[in-house]
Amino acid sequence: MKLFLKFVMFTIMVLVISWTLYSCSCSTCGKKDEAVVPIDVLNNANKFIISKTGEEFFKSYITPDFVRTKRTPPYYQMAYHLYLPEKPYVNTIISFTVDSIGNVVKKRDIIGIPNCKDRPTDCNWQIDRDGAVSIAERYGLEKGVKDWQVGFIWNPERQIYVWHILSTIREFTGDFGYRGSGKEVLIDPVHGDILALNDWSIK
Repeated sequence: MKLFLKFVMFTIMVLVISWTLYSCSCSTCGKKDEAVVPIDVLNNANKFIISKTGEEFFKSYITPDFVRTKRTPPYYQMAYHLYLPEKPYVNTIISFTVDSIGNVVKKRDIIGIPNCKDRPTDCNWQIDRDGAVSIAERYGLEKGVKDWQVGFIWNPERQIYVWHILSTIREFTGDFGYRGSGKEVLIDPVHGDILALNDWSIK
């Protein structure tokens, strides 16, 4: 009986160790699925971004994001990460669609590619988050009933990055769902100018 128990305990121990070793050595453990993009498609997509940003900016601050990149035949929804270590608030996603050989599909949204090559000053983002909040305060944006929502985001209408600050003045929740209203301000992160002040509401 004792020998049998020892055998059982030994077997359990071996199984636990084997599973642990497998778990630790598994190449896919903890990783998200990444899209497989043919090198020619990737190179053409890279060239499209470089035509807007310039090669130096691209190499310094832009990297492919294969987790967010999606294959939807015959297209690839390309995603790239734009990040400036010296300006950590510049931390966004570039996205656009290419066909099976890497040509950009212009009729679909092209998001987040700054035109640093033709307009270098557009990429000199000097205003950080605290600076943008101070500008909004000086401009008189209402405090509202909750903390402001602040984001460094791409503005498709102006084709530039902006600081977007949203103030919630009223909000209600109930059986009808969520209702709210307030103000939003867009701030130029290069010069600090107020680009727009709008009302917003969800009814």
